[in-house]
Amino acid sequence: MLLTDVTCRNSACPADKARVRLNDGGGLYLEVAPNGSRRWFWKYYFGGKEKRLALGHYTEAGSKKVSVSLKDAREARDDARKLLRNGTDPTQKRQLDKLTRQAVAGITFEAVARELHATKHSGWSPRYAARWIERMEKDLFPWIGSLPLQDITAPLLLHTLRRIENRGAHETAHTLRQTAGQVFRYGIATGRCERNPAPDLHGALKPIVVKHMAAVLDPSGATALMRAIVAYEGQPLTRAALELSALLFQRPGNIRQMEWSEVDLDKALWTIPAAKMKRTVHGKVNGRPHLVPLAKRAVAILRELHPLSRHGRYVFPSLLTGERCMSENTLRTALRRMGYTNDEMTPHGFRAMARTILVEQLNVNPDVIEAQLAHGKSGPLGAAYDRAEFMAQRRAMMQQWADYLEGLRTGRPETDKPRTRRRGRIVGADFAR
Repeated sequence: MLLTDVTCRNSACPADKARVRLNDGGGLYLEVAPNGSRRWFWKYYFGGKEKRLALGHYTEAGSKKVSVSLKDAREARDDARKLLRNGTDPTQKRQLDKLTRQAVAGITFEAVARELHATKHSGWSPRYAARWIERMEKDLFPWIGSLPLQDITAPLLLHTLRRIENRGAHETAHTLRQTAGQVFRYGIATGRCERNPAPDLHGALKPIVVKHMAAVLDPSGATALMRAIVAYEGQPLTRAALELSALLFQRPGNIRQMEWSEVDLDKALWTIPAAKMKRTVHGKVNGRPHLVPLAKRAVAILRELHPLSRHGRYVFPSLLTGERCMSENTLRTALRRMGYTNDEMTPHGFRAMARTILVEQLNVNPDVIEAQLAHGKSGPLGAAYDRAEFMAQRRAMMQQWADYLEGLRTGRPETDKPRTRRRGRIVGADFAR
């Protein structure tokens, strides 16, 4: 007698039995356990051996559990019968399908991307690693994450990147083209795909309009800026940080995070630990510290600051708490109070100002300036073999730069003075070649 939904719904197993089987015909039956569980099975023979195939749980309509109705169970039995008639073991077919799904899941874009991230993130900075996966999760995984890497073509990747472009995030679209390329290259290396479609999109995205940090780049502008800094009526620490930014032209973050333990006023030297520099994780851990020679004016400023903040860790402590350094917005706000808009001058602009004027007005060797800016050496082997630090030239350059800025401020350019000989060499000649 065939089963009905009423029979299935009202079925129960006595407490004194391990299970009860309700047959529906054709090998299909419902197995009921004392705990109320009801499961469908199909009994069949393959290769002369009795086997059974689980077809799922039976539950009442409206239940939140995944259920297989009587009708669904009969259809599943009939499908399994077709496989059996064609000489295929339904149980083995199910196991093979499961392995195939697992294999496919391991070659999807998202799976390979997450594997790459797990492999590489220890060599990236924490911020870059977090941003890398965040971009993927937001803009790529929802659209192509579930697709096998091999099936993603250049037009499909472009269509996905166009979604990012359409919301105006052109730079993000270019960045994700590059990071997607990293995933495909890793997929090629690990045998999950054969080619990388990302390079095919070169030139297909809207170009990025690069906007450099605003900066004063000429002597007249530098003159007005230095006079405005001296006339600044805000906090003395802020005024000092502005002037040191001009004198030392280091990254704003390094200026704000300068610590007294890093400064040797007697040797006129500021030693920035490698961990604070803009480098890779390997460079932060294994790299050398960045040495910044201090001109006489820089030393004088720091000596004046010493009584104000010497009891704390930072040269420029936060006005709210000495346990933190100065806020990143402090110098930018000070420039605004001095009348400089964000399109005219920024804290980062002191680096561009020094780089430009030192070359164009003072004829300083660019390699010496780049060493002072802590810019990486160009070329694939530059950083490995070109380890020149130009310390002697940089000391002379920093003093010449300080004298030049003082001359602009006072109207008596020090660079107009004739060069003098000291101990057999011309001052400035070493770095003006």
